[in-house]
Amino acid sequence: MEHTVSHTPGEIAKPNTAHIWRTFWIMAAITALEFVIAFVMASGPLKVSIFVGLTIVKAFYIVAEFMHLKYEVKALMFSILLPLLFVIWFLVAMIAEGGSIYSVR
Repeated sequence: MEHTVSHTPGEIAKPNTAHIWRTFWIMAAITALEFVIAFVMASGPLKVSIFVGLTIVKAFYIVAEFMHLKYEVKALMFSILLPLLFVIWFLVAMIAEGGSIYSVR
């Protein structure tokens, strides 16, 4: 088995910074959108829902890019994402049921 080197010995490979900059600009755009929404929209459930949605998008992108989950096998990806869906369902259920304590009294 022969090992081939793509560059000559002693030569330092050029870093691929384009991927890092693309990730930076995507995260910056989502964060800028969050700031615009924070200062433009009135407080309410729609604003909170948008923030939660954008936070989930950013979290997914961070996990996919920085933890390299996007490049893993599908079974590992689903073993991480499926429990996350149950946690989100649990949080939504607790928030919805938590408000019912005021209507019972």
